[in-house]
Amino acid sequence: MVLDIVKLGEDILRQKAEPVAEVNDEIRKLAEDMFDTMIEADGVGLAGPQVGKNLRMFVLIADDDVRRVFINPQIIKTSEELGDYDEGCLSIPQVYETIRRPVRVTVQALNENGKPFTLDADGLLARIIQHEYDHLDGIVFIDRGDKEFAEKTTAQFKKRMERAEQKRKEKEAKARKIAAKIAAKEAKKSK
Repeated sequence: MVLDIVKLGEDILRQKAEPVAEVNDEIRKLAEDMFDTMIEADGVGLAGPQVGKNLRMFVLIADDDVRRVFINPQIIKTSEELGDYDEGCLSIPQVYETIRRPVRVTVQALNENGKPFTLDADGLLARIIQHEYDHLDGIVFIDRGDKEFAEKTTAQFKKRMERAEQKRKEKEAKARKIAAKIAAKEAKKSK
């Protein structure tokens, strides 16, 4: 099932996610839904907070096409060597910025069956792990780049959310007005 993706400006993206208490069928279903959502949106990674779930988990498919689930992950080692890459995010659509991160990481997590694993990653896989891990701590990729760019982008998304909320309210008001007219017509008919 494809889930709604939370956009920049929504509070959950800035909150520290809670550990997953138990890896069960509900969590496995959430992981599958997250894969469906990520693939539908043409992404390579997706974290729990991005679908409105304040849980420390993320899914990804890197350039090796392997589906990976990370539950309660911990990055235990990063390389001193850094690399630049143009990052984007499903929660901040059509925004890209060059971000510098360690080129290698070691991460420990549980998989979708609750089994612990350790993974040494480099290249795109290491970058996706770090990007999604940041989401679990309330950090979005623009926070790691130019401060002015981050502020400008955040302001733009705040305006988008305000416009969307205004449109939603207008639509609701219009629907109420139509419903009232229909109810009045029905009341006249029944007299």
